[in-house]
Amino acid sequence: MTETIETDVLIIGAGPVGLTLAMDLAWRGINVTVAELRAEGEPPSVKCNHVSARSMEIFRRLGVAAALRDAGLPADYPNDISYRITATGEELSRIPIPCRADRYTATEGPDTHWPTPEPPHRINQIFLEPILFRHATAMPGLRVLNRVRVLGFEQSEVGVSAAAERLEDGSRLRIACAYLVGCDGGASPTRKAIGATFQGDPVVQRVQSTFIRAPDLLSRMPARPAWATFSLNPRRSGNMYAIDGRETWLIHNYLRPDETDFEAVDRDRCIRLILGVGEDFRYDVISKEDWIGRRLVADRFRDRRVFLCGDASHIWVPMAGYGMNAGIADAMNLSWLLAGALSGWAAPAILDAYEAERLPITDQVSRFAMAHSQALSSQRSGVPDNIEAPDAEGEAARRRLGREAYDLNVNQYCCGGLNFGYFYDHSPIIAYDGEAAPGYTMAGFTPSTVPGCRTPHVWLADGVSLYDRLGPGFTLLRTDPAIDVSPLVDAAARRGLPLAVLDLPDAPAPYARGLVLSRPDQHVAWRGERLPADPLALVDLLRGAAPDAEAPRPVPAMAGA
Repeated sequence: MTETIETDVLIIGAGPVGLTLAMDLAWRGINVTVAELRAEGEPPSVKCNHVSARSMEIFRRLGVAAALRDAGLPADYPNDISYRITATGEELSRIPIPCRADRYTATEGPDTHWPTPEPPHRINQIFLEPILFRHATAMPGLRVLNRVRVLGFEQSEVGVSAAAERLEDGSRLRIACAYLVGCDGGASPTRKAIGATFQGDPVVQRVQSTFIRAPDLLSRMPARPAWATFSLNPRRSGNMYAIDGRETWLIHNYLRPDETDFEAVDRDRCIRLILGVGEDFRYDVISKEDWIGRRLVADRFRDRRVFLCGDASHIWVPMAGYGMNAGIADAMNLSWLLAGALSGWAAPAILDAYEAERLPITDQVSRFAMAHSQALSSQRSGVPDNIEAPDAEGEAARRRLGREAYDLNVNQYCCGGLNFGYFYDHSPIIAYDGEAAPGYTMAGFTPSTVPGCRTPHVWLADGVSLYDRLGPGFTLLRTDPAIDVSPLVDAAARRGLPLAVLDLPDAPAPYARGLVLSRPDQHVAWRGERLPADPLALVDLLRGAAPDAEAPRPVPAMAGA
């Protein structure tokens, strides 16, 4: 007998992207079910070492940021990036990044002054995912089905019917849902089932990665340790991430262009060359995490009631940590759109905005990641032969390489622009006003209320973050309390669109205009000195029901891409 489960949204995959999407939907009152192949408690692979500021803002809203901040590396372990000849050898340069104990208070160095209540956090997925799982399964209306495989699905005008099986006993399930989201990784069966195809570069680099336990490695380091340690030498370049800050490490050996077979490369020899240790050094291999860096983006993110998020829709070398974090950004864009459609205040056409907004941004980021990966590859292959020479020329070579490594990478690890600068400029549910959004680079951006931009963060007069005052729906930010906004409030109520009003009488420059309307995902939907002549027409545009919505416009290329 086939068991039937009914749910509003079925998510395939309980990795960080699927879990975050599920949590946000449940937070918005949507019933959601997640199907996951792994058993409860089965650890993920050792990857995704960084949670971006935008992702931490989301986790703050969902009430899980504090638990994440308290996990991972020890509180006082340096989060720096160190460039050395070998991991235990001479240091060439260092990018200082505050340890988590100082994350909220540090003011010196390139990775402080983040315009957010939640700066980035260095934590590996083996610590991150269990915390998200515990938080998700404690939420009302959210169910995770472990050891369940989705075999296929059919969709109609009114919903999706998925066939699944329990892997423990082979029993069959039918999961009936309004919408299905594939968060099922780079090999996504969901992507293949809807006929979407990857386009781009199938091989950018090959990386032989090894997760090791080495209790005495810290004691061999002549300088203070770092979260990430890059080895640059003519023999073998690679890098090493501290996982627990005590004895576990993830070592990346970047294979050369002629090294196409992972197993043909002497793993042990390369590890020792990267670390700069001899045969007396002892370590245990916990797992092999070899991977191929790619730049692939799906040609579409949706087929009617079925959507793709995260690696199912795009995979690339995760420069600036924008692998998992790009997937979480997808999920947060999709979540409120699905919630609006399911709650009834949004028209079904609002879901067209997901692909219209996310696909162009995804393509931008993927190309930037590829370009940066190629620049790093050139640097690794161009290490001078005399880098270890004890003479003046060797010293000059070390200074030059250290400076180049710092300059090339500081923007990647302190990437305010990539976090806060991107904007949606061809969306059918944003009311544009003709002003172009300011350009941005990986590190730099200009806070702006141009529609489509991220709602600029400010600290309010009482010391509270603006983002802590924004609710789950739309928020009309009013810098002049004398402006009568009741016609817009009434129009929103008439259509059921969730709208709150928040006065910001002392707001700084980004809020020079009298009114700024922030969407549920903290992007600007509309702004003006006064209300539009037809508030109901604006409300209808925002909820995907405008009769003559403006045709999408192309997204300009990201500066520096």
